[in-house]
Amino acid sequence: MLKVLLASSVILVVLLGWIIVQQVGREFARRHPEWGPYREKVGCGGNCSCARGGSCKTR
Repeated sequence: MLKVLLASSVILVVLLGWIIVQQVGREFARRHPEWGPYREKVGCGGNCSCARGGSCKTR
């Protein structure tokens, strides 16, 4: 049971950490407009053939 709680806690902390990193990036981009807008990484993860010129439904 302890392992399950520990694993769940680690996952939650990592996800919250990623949210904080995104917020810091957005705030930095807001304060430094000369470096361009903050760009979210969107689209597919490259696990399909769209990276090699194929088609991708999420692109």
